[in-house]
Amino acid sequence: MTTPISSAGSTPVPAAAGGGDGGLRKAAEAFEAVILRQLMASMRQAKLGEDIFGSSATDNFREMADARTADSIAATRQFGIADMVERQFRGQLAGQAARPAGGVQ
Repeated sequence: MTTPISSAGSTPVPAAAGGGDGGLRKAAEAFEAVILRQLMASMRQAKLGEDIFGSSATDNFREMADARTADSIAATRQFGIADMVERQFRGQLAGQAARPAGGVQ
């Protein structure tokens, strides 16, 4: 049996680096996957030739394959969008934790 692409290149993330925060990393990866799906859909719209086997079933299958590919790319952490989103939100969370609970700044 073969291993999925998403688990082949993934490395465990230590809790201090964001592995144990309860979903921030997963949300960032999901956002990256959405961006990649849109990118792939835009590339598919630029039809450079005739599709001799084209049908709505083929289009649906391609959309599903593109979605799975986008999820796999996002899970390998090689594209970088998820890392940037995670850094940004982690900085905002750290800023909120530093504020006093009773007052508004």
